[in-house]
Amino acid sequence: MDFEVVKTDAREVSIPHDPRGTVLANAVAKLQAYGAPDRRILAADTIVWLDGKIYGKPRDLVEAKTFLRELSGHVHQVFTGVAYFDGEKLQTEVAVSDVAFKPLSDAAIDEYIRLVNPIDRAGAYDIDDFGPLLIERFEGEYENIMGLPLAPLRRWHLL
Repeated sequence: MDFEVVKTDAREVSIPHDPRGTVLANAVAKLQAYGAPDRRILAADTIVWLDGKIYGKPRDLVEAKTFLRELSGHVHQVFTGVAYFDGEKLQTEVAVSDVAFKPLSDAAIDEYIRLVNPIDRAGAYDIDDFGPLLIERFEGEYENIMGLPLAPLRRWHLL
């Protein structure tokens, strides 16, 4: 399928204690911000969730290091909300995966940040960019952790 990646100016929200609501609201807002009702549109939003806290994209490297320190040695969830509009009907779904981080030293965090720009990534990490440096194991769909789960796309016959 041919597609075009477009960033919108949608304002992302963070709904306290509601990771599912947060990613769905943001995916739908991105879809609506695109503003092309005559086209098929797919939008997604991903967050990391640990102990009731939402980890979106860090504002800077200091916050990225804080995120990675807080995730170190813990199992967190990755939530991705996906919204698809086919020109007539809106469909939405949320995928959830569990990710276990290794215990990370400050040196390991600094090395990861040297190798990967963590700024545009929920939770300040990317599973496919040196993920094994951080991740001990995961359960759920790998593509969800990357930011676009494929299972909903298959159900919607987009793949």
